[in-house]
Amino acid sequence: MAEQTLPATGREWHLVKRPAGWPVPEDFALVEAPVAEPGEGQIVVRNTFLSVDPYMRGRMNDVKSYAPPFALGAVMDGGAVGRVVASRAEGFAVGDAVLHAAGWREYATLDAARTVKVDDSLPLQSYLGVLGMTGLTAYAGLLDVGGFKEGDAVFVSGAAGAVGSMVGQIAKLRGASLVVGSAGSAEKVRKLTEEYGFDAAFNYKEGPVAEQLAKVAPDGVDVYFDNVGGDHLEAAIGALKLHGRAVLCGAIAQYNDTTPPVGPRNLALAIGKRLRLQGMLVSDHYGMQPQFVAEVGGWLREGKLVHEETVVDGFEHSVDAFLGMLKGANTGKMLVALGS
Repeated sequence: MAEQTLPATGREWHLVKRPAGWPVPEDFALVEAPVAEPGEGQIVVRNTFLSVDPYMRGRMNDVKSYAPPFALGAVMDGGAVGRVVASRAEGFAVGDAVLHAAGWREYATLDAARTVKVDDSLPLQSYLGVLGMTGLTAYAGLLDVGGFKEGDAVFVSGAAGAVGSMVGQIAKLRGASLVVGSAGSAEKVRKLTEEYGFDAAFNYKEGPVAEQLAKVAPDGVDVYFDNVGGDHLEAAIGALKLHGRAVLCGAIAQYNDTTPPVGPRNLALAIGKRLRLQGMLVSDHYGMQPQFVAEVGGWLREGKLVHEETVVDGFEHSVDAFLGMLKGANTGKMLVALGS
């Protein structure tokens, strides 16, 4: 494929103000920026899909964390897939499909070593979801961090989200005795049981989480996969059996709080039950990537794994997609489509 003429500029999203509580559109700015020619060992990628994820909210705060905060007045970053439009890197040709972390922009000039070529016989956006960081988070979190074994009962919060929906399905495919989930609407609850194969699900907005969990899992659970925190984690601590495990993956319920969270108030139960509550970052588990792609890719080809995406069209709507994701407007992975 012939080298393409690069545009002089491309659009990118900048963080211009640190959010206080819930982010608002005024915290962001859509900016025209020069598109740099590639240097030696670099490529230029025209992004086709961008990922918006809960962890990005934490990076908008100027606090020390596992990832550096986004700088004010500068482009943000995040997962993206696209095609090479210019290359000065061996092994990368114009037209190649690549996965990388320079999202929130239309064009990315970056070192080829920071990208991964992907097989475009599968939909490119799948590498941002079911076969990407999202899928590996679910897979490694449940199996490695959660120590899941056949016959375990599993509770997943935020179960209709990209990670949660995969956790529940992987648990079922691996022989769970019970998989229950929580979600924030009647339609999402329906999807969990009718489409994703969960044994039971409930709407956390319809009553106390602990009471609803006790109804669907009266004998308790062995593994809790936490995407929410707060009252969900408290309820799970109460429901976990002896030697139960909680995978602390996310705490979306408190990402936008301006005051400290109330709970969990029952943490002392972890002593007598000998519970293990362990935080996880997917970056610690990239060694599982070959096993993950082989097993999950097989399930995909066999039609055993359902995965959904909520796709927002148009780069100019990236912030709308991000804010919608924080409020639960998505089912499955939230993506922004830039077009080919």
